[in-house]
Amino acid sequence: MTVRQGAGVFWRWWAAGTTSQVGSAVGAVALPLTALTVLDASAFEMGLVAAASYVAWLVIGLPAGVIVQRLPLRGAQVGADLARAAAVASIPLAWWAGRLTVAQLVVVALVVSFANVLFDVANSTFLPAIVSRDQLHSRNSLTSATHAVTQLSGPSLGGLAVQALGAVPTMLVDAASYLVSAVLLRSLPARRSDAPDRWPPVRRMIAEGWRYVTRHRIMGPTMWAATAVNFVCGAQLAVYPLYLVRELHAPAALVGVLLAVEGVGSLVGAALTPWITGRWGSARSVLVGCGVAVLGAAAVPLGAGWPAYLAFAAGNVVFAGGVVVLSVTTRTYRQTASPPELLSRVMATVRFVSWGAIPVGGLAAGTLAGLVGARATLVVFAGATLLAPLVLFRSPVRRLRDLTDLDADEPVRRATPVG
Repeated sequence: MTVRQGAGVFWRWWAAGTTSQVGSAVGAVALPLTALTVLDASAFEMGLVAAASYVAWLVIGLPAGVIVQRLPLRGAQVGADLARAAAVASIPLAWWAGRLTVAQLVVVALVVSFANVLFDVANSTFLPAIVSRDQLHSRNSLTSATHAVTQLSGPSLGGLAVQALGAVPTMLVDAASYLVSAVLLRSLPARRSDAPDRWPPVRRMIAEGWRYVTRHRIMGPTMWAATAVNFVCGAQLAVYPLYLVRELHAPAALVGVLLAVEGVGSLVGAALTPWITGRWGSARSVLVGCGVAVLGAAAVPLGAGWPAYLAFAAGNVVFAGGVVVLSVTTRTYRQTASPPELLSRVMATVRFVSWGAIPVGGLAAGTLAGLVGARATLVVFAGATLLAPLVLFRSPVRRLRDLTDLDADEPVRRATPVG
């Protein structure tokens, strides 16, 4: 699958992702505010919109690895971008026609969700093909830092755009970003790979990836830790706008700023991850990242008035920083430790389980918030964050300095190579 053709390939790949991420970050503010301020959505409806944004991981998360392995990699990414652009653009069109409903927002979120699955698996599979093995950690840190910057600037821009233009017209920015991304990705070289004369059954290919990850003494526990964290992230996606708008009464521009501070934590976490893992080791860094995330989640729902805004911002920063250390470190390990013929299926399996927890968390939090309120819901889910470090402390990770200290071939039965 080697397509390395110089640094320009990586930077075009990076530019495409960055452009779409900025638009998505703007849309992440505009979409819930559209539901809240334009359609007066209930807490449960907010949970539905948040869950729909990630539910595709539960539906096609596992087969996505097989699909990506069989499709032209570049074509899959470009197609996903075009599908996302069309779906998002339908929101302002329906609004101008006077036909926008919460149901349409859910449908759009579903379409974007399914496209995101294929795009993300293809994107994470493409990176090891365009950079050398010794650059993977730094490139993963760079992409996480870039994501942090877009998360920092995008919601702020989104909040200001919503304040100036309205929530619905702001969605056009998100749609345009996907079109730009598609154009940039179209300029990348196609993946060259030797396909077998006959592919094995899809079920068998999925099962091979599943067995490899779940039986692995490092990848398995880190996947379940990420699942616990993402369960909480799903709750935050659903409840944060509700908490800020209806309980703290924050104006739209301030909502954008408070959601954007997550990018500060992500940026700091991404910037420090290479230093942290070099000094402490990757295994210890994963444990520390989980512990930091617990503290951040606990701080988010504290206080009232302006102190509540400060607690929310501080907790958001700390939580995001810990999550990024966990994410970058474990993602790099999977990309380097997985057999090449299983990489797309390993990435899809991990994301099926861990990202599949996001819509579950969103639905659970939306339902609970309707009963006990947004603040109490955030307190409950802050407690759920403790599951992440508990899983790791019950695994071999707690005894290691680096994740690579445990021979990757020892703890699993290698899957039969496909093709």
